[in-house]
Amino acid sequence: MISVDHLSLSIHGTPILRDVSFAMQPGRTFGLVGESGSGKSMTALALMQLLPEGFQTSGTASLDGINLLDRPEAEMCALRGNELGMIFQEPMTALNPVRRIGDQVAETLCIHGAAPRRDALKMARQKLDRVGLPQIALDRYPHELSGGQRQRVCIATAIALRPRLLIADEPTTALDVTTQAQILDLLRGLVEEEDMALLLITHDLAVVADMADHVAVMKAGGIVEQGTTHDVLSQQTHPYTRALFEASDHQPRRSTPDMDTGGEALLRVTNTTRHYPGPRIGLFRRGAPVRAVDGVSLGLQTGESLGLVGESGCGKSTLTRAILGLDPIQGGDIRALGYAVSPHMPRENRAGIQVVFQDPYGSFNPRWTVEHLVAEPYHLLPEAPQRDERRTQVAQALEAVGLQSSDMDKYPHEFSGGQRQRIAIARALITHPKILVLDEAVSALDVRVRAQILDLLADLQARMGLSYLFISHDLTVVRAITDRVLVMQAGKIVEEGPTRRVFEAPDHPYTRALLAAAPRLPDYARKD
Repeated sequence: MISVDHLSLSIHGTPILRDVSFAMQPGRTFGLVGESGSGKSMTALALMQLLPEGFQTSGTASLDGINLLDRPEAEMCALRGNELGMIFQEPMTALNPVRRIGDQVAETLCIHGAAPRRDALKMARQKLDRVGLPQIALDRYPHELSGGQRQRVCIATAIALRPRLLIADEPTTALDVTTQAQILDLLRGLVEEEDMALLLITHDLAVVADMADHVAVMKAGGIVEQGTTHDVLSQQTHPYTRALFEASDHQPRRSTPDMDTGGEALLRVTNTTRHYPGPRIGLFRRGAPVRAVDGVSLGLQTGESLGLVGESGCGKSTLTRAILGLDPIQGGDIRALGYAVSPHMPRENRAGIQVVFQDPYGSFNPRWTVEHLVAEPYHLLPEAPQRDERRTQVAQALEAVGLQSSDMDKYPHEFSGGQRQRIAIARALITHPKILVLDEAVSALDVRVRAQILDLLADLQARMGLSYLFISHDLTVVRAITDRVLVMQAGKIVEEGPTRRVFEAPDHPYTRALLAAAPRLPDYARKD
């Protein structure tokens, strides 16, 4: 149905894609995998003619004899939605935050003249029901939905006119494992029932192994290997393909710390509760409070890596904010490094516990140099180093995370995603903390960069004796980097223990459900 033949793309003269060729069939899923910057998303945008200014393409992308690359914009507007649909990675930015979800799904139908507005809303209701949102009212706004629900709204919008090709660009990257499994099952069902072709773009090889009939591996704007999923995964003829698969199962070299579990923990959370006001009922009443954290207790020892896993909405982020002293608690006690933790704690007490966030670019001021960014936590110290000493310490922190001292004079946009995450780690280390809180620190990275960051964290822990609280929905990463793991559900810790024991012999049904939902590479793809 779709045939891409020798597609090449340049933007302002810079080559982006080179001789990309593949074909997709109705009722089949075609996986496109590779690292960030390999050209996966640009290939999809070329098919949709959604490229930035200054682009130039050659080759063909045929839809039943129509070359999508040379169609005028008016004709492409008619094709988008009718014949081609696209699901983007981040649903919150793909949806209009000030319009109701029913109107956004109906908009596609109205623009293409498929139905008047009243009928379009009825059809929008049917599409939302089809993607598993029968209980969600049409007058809800995107911010009132969870991440998985927002992604389902994007899917409903993309399939409203039953397109023949559906492009899904990293549709599950930011979702927890159970929500990811639901979205992938939904996409699989749509392909089978609607007989549409699905172009699945992802860096998660386990997802491709589970979903795709055919797969192509991209590197530096070109396809280096393609074929049936079984053949590509089992043979791995290209060195780059083998490198991707090795990184997917990468285990950093770590030594098990000699922890004194009877000693005083660096971080101790005792029967902590944090709740929010319940939903409003009528004009003067509210429902029962929402217990985001409900009687949680944990301890983190010197040199230990402690994992915290659970679905979105289970309370992980709320507990993290409380541990960092950003949010108050209504009950229990939190102590770190011998100090009581609260939003009103002395500023200098915060220097010993630092955090690395999921999106470093979002946590950086884009107008600050790297030196300024890394040195920012110095305001927590009673006496901050002066100019020359500050530059020396920033240089040492950058070199400790594998960057160069000359990088301190650059800006965040000059670095790749993995390099920015290294800068974020350097910023967290600048005050010589004893505890690092890693909040989804590698979930947005492709597999090879993720492996590098995990090696870096293991090395830093061995050299500096750091203790990690590792919060993630990626169970593969948690298994690779942690000594113990806590499983959180509905504000409570439902299971805890050594990581290997919990993953191999889980006791709680919820833990077993999480592990069952996590995608994994088939045995034939593992090169032992």
